[in-house]
Amino acid sequence: MTRQGVDAREELLAWLEARFGERATRNPSIRERHGRGEAFHPPAPPDLVVFPDSTDEVVEVARACHQAGVPLVPFGTGTSLEGHVAAVQGGVCLDLSRMNRVLALHREDMDVVVEAGVTRRQLAHELRDTGLFFPVDPGADASLGGMAATRATGTTTVRYGGMRENVLGLSVVLADGRVIRTGGQARKSSAGYDLTRLFLGSEGTLGIITELTLRLWPVPEAIAAAVCTFPDVEAAVAAVVETVGCGIPVARIELLDAAQMATCIAFARLEGFDPLPTLFYEFHGSQAAVAEQSAAAGDIACRHGGGAFRWSNLPEERGRLWRARHDAYYAAKALRPGAEAWVTDVCVPVSALARCIRDTRLDIEESGLPATIVGHVGDGNFHVIFLVDPAREEEWRDVRELNRRLVERALAAGGTCTGEHGIGLGKKASLLQEMGEAVGVMRAIKQALDPRGILNPGKIFDL
Repeated sequence: MTRQGVDAREELLAWLEARFGERATRNPSIRERHGRGEAFHPPAPPDLVVFPDSTDEVVEVARACHQAGVPLVPFGTGTSLEGHVAAVQGGVCLDLSRMNRVLALHREDMDVVVEAGVTRRQLAHELRDTGLFFPVDPGADASLGGMAATRATGTTTVRYGGMRENVLGLSVVLADGRVIRTGGQARKSSAGYDLTRLFLGSEGTLGIITELTLRLWPVPEAIAAAVCTFPDVEAAVAAVVETVGCGIPVARIELLDAAQMATCIAFARLEGFDPLPTLFYEFHGSQAAVAEQSAAAGDIACRHGGGAFRWSNLPEERGRLWRARHDAYYAAKALRPGAEAWVTDVCVPVSALARCIRDTRLDIEESGLPATIVGHVGDGNFHVIFLVDPAREEEWRDVRELNRRLVERALAAGGTCTGEHGIGLGKKASLLQEMGEAVGVMRAIKQALDPRGILNPGKIFDL
């Protein structure tokens, strides 16, 4: 960077500190916390963290950064897993957590308008007495803006879809400070390019999402959860394939392999469960529909060697079971205290799922590294949590190779290098392998909307 560039950056940072006062900080610990997500990627702290209160303030920061040519990295809650929030070129981190207002609830239209800093659990609390709910559940209490930016999915995608299906419209601040609004309350539109979905999954590289219009769903009359163990992963996945293929509208169907189930039993103190490959089911609907769906799924599980369903209809017990599933990451880390967790994911056609998981487990066992597998198997997405001794470079090397083989296996099966984590820093090479020339089109869009390259630079692909 030239002396002129250094001076321009310092002048900008000083102006932002004067403009935002206590809501702009160079505190080293706060900067460090904003320079990394949940996973193994080393931190890359920004030069300054700013906490805006409104879209207008985001516009101010964006215009100033654009004029000075200083990087600008949006930040939600920091739960991403592929290095999305690392400020690899320094600059300004824009923490949107103070923009956490529910702006409008339209009960008859079953939609809600929220600011980007509203979290998943906060929205659930706001909706508790409305008879409506927002279904996208990635596990972490992520911000809805961050979930849109990474095109999040989760445990309920098999029934309700992910952010792609449940975001109706956005307000986005572009790199130069212009504000655009995409979509709206209408459930369908043929008006021009689908800009809403352009920004979904853009990981903060095309614009800063500040408001979202979200589709809501009626709370089902009845909800029932069940747990079923299987002799091996192949049998469990075969039961999933048949369940989905028969059109049974399960709301959730999650797989924990034996290693992951053992860690969850210990971590969550799940008494009476066996450390075997396990499916977690949830059924939504009327009382009669839930009874019919669960009986059909139980018959299928039995045909594939599954044990008897262990049922829970009480909200407290269901919550305990799903907390155990959502805490799989932390449970796995407890398997090897002091280890770093390298979390990766792929998504394949459901018909290829059993083979892909089996071959991945064989790779893990041959490597000798501790690792667990957990998946949203109803839509073919599964995760591997590798536990690596941070002091042993050979283990990092082995995991890089295992991850490469996993991605190649998924692509060969007609799948994708990531079903929900996104690209960030960690999967740029995998994206190029998967998408080829299409990455050039992505670069062209990036350069058209952000010609100075200030928005979350270094993510998804290199310019």
